[in-house]
Amino acid sequence: MGTPEFAVPSLQAIHQHFGVQAVVTVPDTPQGRGMKLTPSAMKIAALELGLPVLQPESLKSEEFRHEIESLKPDIIVVVAFRILPKSIYSLASLGAFNIHGSLLPKYRGAAPINWAIINGESESGVTSFLLNDKVDTGKILLKASTPITDGMTAGELYETLMPLGAELAVKTCDRLLKHTANPIPQEDEIATPAPKLIRENCVIDWTKPAGEVRNFILGVNPAPIAWTLWIGKRIKIYRATYSDAHINTGSWSIKGGQFLVGCGDAALSLTEIQPEGKPRMSVADFLRGYRGEMGGEFMGWEVDNS
Repeated sequence: MGTPEFAVPSLQAIHQHFGVQAVVTVPDTPQGRGMKLTPSAMKIAALELGLPVLQPESLKSEEFRHEIESLKPDIIVVVAFRILPKSIYSLASLGAFNIHGSLLPKYRGAAPINWAIINGESESGVTSFLLNDKVDTGKILLKASTPITDGMTAGELYETLMPLGAELAVKTCDRLLKHTANPIPQEDEIATPAPKLIRENCVIDWTKPAGEVRNFILGVNPAPIAWTLWIGKRIKIYRATYSDAHINTGSWSIKGGQFLVGCGDAALSLTEIQPEGKPRMSVADFLRGYRGEMGGEFMGWEVDNS
């Protein structure tokens, strides 16, 4: 059961090693200017594999429960999907588990990959855990870790974790089928949250240290994207590097072929941006055609970003 592309490698790997009875994903959703009904990445992958696809409007409906019950599943695997009710996950005779994009109990919630980058973690990973009636709190089955390299974005970590999650899904299924799984309770006292991020709380707080600002920029790239108000318009910021320049907090300066910004303790040099109404581009490309102001203060960064 899953929706985005993150779940696709797990589906493909499980199908290759064990076989899959059916795939559950969300109903097709209207997208684009024409609001054309578009299938999820998971549905597309399932159809390519010739697998039956279930798209329930409600996971709590009797109709859906009967459909799953009729399959008599040994294992139910969930990857990046909605919260599954007990009436469904309890139907798996050997267990139902989720693949989560963090090293639980760290980063329980909707945006674990983003928050690992934002908080400057040196490693991340994936965890398989048994489903229960609370979000991301079930007993841990297996973990796999990977380093977070300097300058890595949330999108790049996402790409790294996809195949790692698929490998872990296969190993977890194998242990459940062989009855060799050893579920371990999570240590709730060291759990940390990973709440969903939206555009409104991605405005940059320039009073924070440069390292924290840079981590924040990388942690919300490619979505929902860090932003600030620059010369009265929103500018999205995708990447930045450290700079030895001296710039006042909340100020900016275009100097020596660089777009410099002042943070709470030091400066950053922006390297990839998207000014309002323009495409995403490198700062080098932007400055080639720039003929505007050469310095000033950002606006709107006083917004509470907690």
